Amino acid sequence: MADGPGAPAGAGGAHVPAARTALVTGASRGIGRAVALGLARAGLDVALLARDADRLEEVAAEVRAIGRSALVLAAEVADPAQVRDAVARAEAPAAPGDAGGLGGVDLLVNAAGRIDAEVPLWEADPEEWWSVMETNVRGPFLLCREVVPGMLARGGGRVVDLNSGSGSHDMVQASAYNLSKTALMRLGSHLHAAGFDRGLRVLELAPGVVRTDMTESMRSHEGRTEWTPVERTVDVVAAFARGELDACSGWFVRVSHDTPESLRELAATATAPAARRLRVQPAGPGDGLADVLTGR
Repeated sequence: MADGPGAPAGAGGAHVPAARTALVTGASRGIGRAVALGLARAGLDVALLARDADRLEEVAAEVRAIGRSALVLAAEVADPAQVRDAVARAEAPAAPGDAGGLGGVDLLVNAAGRIDAEVPLWEADPEEWWSVMETNVRGPFLLCREVVPGMLARGGGRVVDLNSGSGSHDMVQASAYNLSKTALMRLGSHLHAAGFDRGLRVLELAPGVVRTDMTESMRSHEGRTEWTPVERTVDVVAAFARGELDACSGWFVRVSHDTPESLRELAATATAPAARRLRVQPAGPGDGLADVLTGR
């Protein structure tokens, strides 16, 4: 396949080497921690970014026990200066032991995220609402803004955004989370469209309902006994890091249904002009905007 599904017209299919290094946000706990450790097991050196330095040091020790380098980056993802400094440290040349950086970031995993109160918009607290947007949208924007130029200068790289089913569906509660994940999907689509022909590969990944501190605190999951194993997320991210899913760049994937194997098979036969991306649906067969809405 010369171009990724949904790639811009004329996009090149240049091979992007497998990732050797990764920067994972939200790496101190939950899905971010599991992804960071999974990438280390897959042979990557990992920069770990979150606010809690003590928790990050614990994860770093686990990464080093696997035999990979770990760099602790205590930072707030919504703070431009802190993000800029953290990325500069990650991209610094490697040094003996763990004194230096990674020498570059081949894979960025935006896993940091939070949710607002499970109430309708008119009952939402304005400060909490905007804080969720800052973490879930401004954070990935800032990380991509600092990391992607280095990727492009080296001929390419990969970005995974931890998205959600709420990014593709309407919700009646937690409107900031709903809006932020939808915006994040658009951010990923933009990166794919603007960067694919320069070697940038992007995946919007919904992890299903993983048992974490966040999901266990939500009313909507009270009494839940079936959870999506976090290993399914790790498997897809690791396959993407190896370059096995580059044909799915720009896609929304949900690991409760998608696996590396099923995605490879689907990508081989995909024909939709905007496969697995957000589109406004036509009102019906006679809608005069049908081709405009879905055909680009």
